[in-house]
Amino acid sequence: MSGSGVGGGAGRTRLAAGAAALVTVAAGLGVRALAEGDFAKYAGDALYTLLIYALVVVAAPRVRPPVAALVAAGVSWLVEFAQLTGVPAALSQESLPARLVLGTTFNPPDLFWYAVGAACGLIAHTLARRH
Repeated sequence: MSGSGVGGGAGRTRLAAGAAALVTVAAGLGVRALAEGDFAKYAGDALYTLLIYALVVVAAPRVRPPVAALVAAGVSWLVEFAQLTGVPAALSQESLPARLVLGTTFNPPDLFWYAVGAACGLIAHTLARRH
């Protein structure tokens, strides 16, 4: 029966995006455990935005890929620019989850790597929608 299951196409999309989010978290943890230096840092930045991208699709499964990419990059950039205020650094001193989500120090190259993560999400999402 077409459209059966958890919300039909939207349910399948949410399930796939949720699975992508889990794989992204696992990849991020793997990078933190196995890599060092700039590679680990910037891969983590791209994966951070890719995770946000997946969560946007979980929340809004009919979102168009360019919109999801802009939202994911925008959220990442907002968090990065918020680091200029010192608020994320203060929150990060109180909580490991806050440190992982908000970071502590503004770093301009991060903005580029967030765009890379959003672009990877855009490409993967576009290809998935074609199949």
